[in-house]
Amino acid sequence: MRRQLALVVWVVVALSALVYVAAAQEALPLDATLASVAHAHGLRGGDLAEALGLPRGVTDKHQPLVEMGITPEQLEAALNELGMTPDANVTGGRELDVSMSIREIASALGMTERELARDLNLDIDVDKDTAIAQLGVDQETLDAAVAHERSHHTERVLPAESKYPVFALISLFAMLYLLKWGIPKKGDRKKRSRYYANWVYILVLLVSVGALGFLVGKSPNAMEGTVKVFKATVGLYDSVWPMIGALAFFLALGIVANKVVCGWACPFGALEELIYMIPVFKQAKGWRLPFWVTNSIRTGLFIATLLILYGVVGGNKGFVVYHYLNPFNLFNLDFMVPIIGYFTVGYLVVSFFYYRPFCQLICPFGFVSWICERVSLNRIRIDRERCIDCRACVKACPLTAAADRLDRKLLEADCFSCMRCLRVCPADAIHYRPVWAPPSPDKIEEAEEAA
Repeated sequence: MRRQLALVVWVVVALSALVYVAAAQEALPLDATLASVAHAHGLRGGDLAEALGLPRGVTDKHQPLVEMGITPEQLEAALNELGMTPDANVTGGRELDVSMSIREIASALGMTERELARDLNLDIDVDKDTAIAQLGVDQETLDAAVAHERSHHTERVLPAESKYPVFALISLFAMLYLLKWGIPKKGDRKKRSRYYANWVYILVLLVSVGALGFLVGKSPNAMEGTVKVFKATVGLYDSVWPMIGALAFFLALGIVANKVVCGWACPFGALEELIYMIPVFKQAKGWRLPFWVTNSIRTGLFIATLLILYGVVGGNKGFVVYHYLNPFNLFNLDFMVPIIGYFTVGYLVVSFFYYRPFCQLICPFGFVSWICERVSLNRIRIDRERCIDCRACVKACPLTAAADRLDRKLLEADCFSCMRCLRVCPADAIHYRPVWAPPSPDKIEEAEEAA
């Protein structure tokens, strides 16, 4: 058992390290060339080449800088040496304005041209060399798009890449707490009042909201990790592989321990959970929508988003529905359009009496990770030999997951590993266990005694 847990820990740590490196490298657009960067900042190509430590007469100024071995840090240092501020809203001493083209503005901002076109509410295949004023974009729209892009790079107490190891650490702690640490030593397993202390869960949720939310900002997160894979395939990012790596990282955490990345580590999910715990509207909290309803909404939104994103319907290829439903903007205090703020406030208000509305009804990662729950390595297990069908777990569960599990439904509701069912079973029939082990931790001892 210890060796298996150690292997799981090493796998998660290795994944977090790989994603950390990929995220750090992502800061430099893969299509940024010496010529495009120099043009965007009003510099001569030779001057920029020298500042980068390259020959002044470098032959191919249109080769991507990453292929030349240039890192984001080297580029920033070179621009600072030449008196340029890469993060300023200027290009060659001139403010970004509607007389410029998408190609010029995108290069100055360090984003892809298609992504900028999307943020300007244009077709992503629009002419990139035409002044955006001629494309019907006004200065207010451009300023909003620029402010939104800058919000992704606002300096925080911790760098964005630090989120990955913190996500991993919180998820690993949750797994170990559910498997072992939450059960008192030599405790009576039929008296669960001291099982899985709620204050521990609350403390971890507060850390998730504070550290993974407001201290670091909205990105990266599991929701965006899902959406960005599809955005990359349509050309809104330079490469799909860093996005696939990020999504694989979050999915690995969810598979190693059933959805703990959603239930314990996700900052907005944690905020919803904390609000739901506030002892108000107690009668309303007993109301649950059937899982087939909530999952149909979430699945339908996911499919509709893909159809619109790829231009199959709607005629606006590159449009991302989730962009306007994203509550993680709260952690950057960035609401580019008012509707994002309205939805975020709505999620939080509904959370007072309904369990995790965003997770249940909207979140694309919630949908994808629900599919992956079928293969999670550590999860809630029911010992059918001990179960007396008292339905105490059903009453405690804020969803229909416990009822679905008891009734052996093929498609069970999401389980966020919130521990509520683990505290109430009078027959010691519910445990958080590895799939390769007996459903109750003392089954092995019982078998040895019987032998």
